[in-house]
Parts: sequence; structure tokens; C-alpha cells
Amino acid sequence: METMYAARTPMEWGQAAADALMAAFKPGELPPARRWHYHQGVFLCGVEMLAASLGDSRYDDYIQGYVDDLVDEEGNFYFARDELDSIQAGLLLFRLSERTGKAKYRIAADKLRHLFRTLNRTSEGGYWHKDKYPYQMWLDGLYMGGVFALKYANAYGDDGLRDMALHQERLMRKHMKDERTGLLYHAWDESRKTPWSDPVTGCSPEFWGRSLGWYGLALAEFVRLLPAENAGREELKAELGRFAQALIRYQDEASGLWYQVVDKGEKPDNWLETSCSSLFVYTIVRAVQFGAAGEECLDAARKGFAGLAAAMETDAADRFVMPHICIGTSAGDYDNYVTRPTSRNDLHGVGAFIMAAAAMAEIAE
Repeated sequence: METMYAARTPMEWGQAAADALMAAFKPGELPPARRWHYHQGVFLCGVEMLAASLGDSRYDDYIQGYVDDLVDEEGNFYFARDELDSIQAGLLLFRLSERTGKAKYRIAADKLRHLFRTLNRTSEGGYWHKDKYPYQMWLDGLYMGGVFALKYANAYGDDGLRDMALHQERLMRKHMKDERTGLLYHAWDESRKTPWSDPVTGCSPEFWGRSLGWYGLALAEFVRLLPAENAGREELKAELGRFAQALIRYQDEASGLWYQVVDKGEKPDNWLETSCSSLFVYTIVRAVQFGAAGEECLDAARKGFAGLAAAMETDAADRFVMPHICIGTSAGDYDNYVTRPTSRNDLHGVGAFIMAAAAMAEIAE
């Protein structure tokens, strides 16, 4: 294990990543500072996994510091009311409510839950990703909103949210899945008016890594959160297994990582991207743990995590640095993706890496 992961266990890697950002930023200053935003939410969801695994109060206290900086004692807070992305940080509210018993976290969760009643939808009931992207469903949205819906249903008994979340996933498969590769296109435009949309299918033209990572993360969390008796759970479990197998087919043999445009690794201007690779490792581990994929798939997860560990860097203070993270990206053509800038220690990249590390720690035990 030490040789494979460069002298750190997966959990030690996760802690190094979390501790580096916690040392660099006070909770409310996580960029973009003092905003209810999925970048902070994804990072802190990774930190929450460390808190649950290690029982280290530092991590729970840091998460609470972020939320309390934004949510007042009456449960009031500012968030964008026209996009699925606003909902994701709400995943932090459930553990806080359980730990503290404070009513404000439930009140805040209720406000996010009401977004599902007001967000615009396609003719089949699929949520627009944002109002500024009319009639468009993006893979990202299944994680940004769907996982919250299931956690809310489990915590507060709003059973209809489960059917809603399952419906969103089925619409994505119906409109965005490519049967040849087993992958899904980043986005779909029901109106076919967006320049990138195929005039026949409405799909965007490429398989973008991080969007597929959000989809895999969502599938895994859906299987985890759905009650065993829910008929949709077995359907999603089978889909998770097929999706994990599709990802493994496109893993880079030399590095263990995955490309920015997943199925075009042979192109010289394509490049290996760390946030999607982290999410794919997480997805594959969960697929095996849930019995959706065979134990042999763990070889791909181990190879992927070893590749991630080898790619990590340190700064002048010997703190963890995660490179090669694609910045936030809208749907588009091949050139759109491969010319996107990269960042270092971008929160949604580091959060994805911590999630991968926490999942790998479970199979290393």
C-alpha cells in the first residue's frame, strides 16, 4: 500500500488535502468567499466523509463554520433561486441538524426543497440546469439536486422526492446516453436552439469528464440512499454497474487517469484531468461495494488512485496541491473542453479527491 500510494494511505491523502485547504482559508473565506455555492459544498462533502470516518471534531466544526457564516439563527440565507447548483451545499445541513438539534438547519433545508416547486422544467418534467440555459438538462444537475432530494426524503419523509429524482435520472438516460460507448453526453437541449445541440438528438457533442463524474457520483449516492424496497434501486444499481464498466474501458493505461474528453485520449491536445479521475475512482469503488460490479473492477480503482497520488504536488510549505483541475465549464464542442484553463486546489477538484480517498480507505481496511 505504501509503495502504491507514495507512502500515504488513502485516508492520509484525504486528510492532507482537507488540512491544506482548511489551513489556507477560514470556513467563510473558501472561494468564492461568503457564497452558498457548490464549490464549497463539494469540498465540504468530502470533509464530511472524513469527519464521519475519523470522528475528528475539527472537520465537523469547520463545516459548521461555513454554514453558520451564511445561515442565520432563523434559517435565513441568500442563494440563487434559479439553478440546481444552489441546492448541492444543502447536503451539509442534514448532519448538522442531527449533531446540533438546531432548527435553523431544517428551515434552511426546507427552503432549498421548495426550489423543486419553482424551477423551470422541460415538457417531460426535467429540470432546466439554470434559467439562463433554457430547456437544457446537464448531467451535473443529477448530483447537484437529486442527492439532496433523496437525503431530504429520508430525513423528513417527503417520499415524492424519490420519484422525482428517479425521473430526472431516467430522462438523462433516455436523451443523453450513447449506447455504443455506455457514456452520456454532457448536456441535452430539448429546444435544439443552442449552437452545440445536435439538430436531431439535441445532445451536446462530447463526453466531458467531470460531468460524467457528477453523474457517476449521483448514481452511487442514489443507490446508497434509496430504501432497499424501492423498485428503482435495482434499476439504478444495474445502471451503476454498466456505467462503471464503461468508465474502465476508457482509463489511460499508462497513468491510470482519465482524459478531459473521455473517449478521445488519442488526440494530442486532449489531457489527463484530475477531478473527473477522482470521481470515477469513487464511482467504481461504490459500484463494487454495492454489488453492481465485480471485485475485479477494484484493480481499476486502485490504479486510478495510484495515478492521482502520483500527480499530486506540494507547495513551498510542503502542503498538498492538486493540479490539472478543469475550471467550471459549460457544454460545448471538443475545442471548448480541451482549451479550458486548469486550476490548482480548486475546491470541487479537491473535494472529489477527498471522496475518492475516503472510498479507497474503506476497501483498504
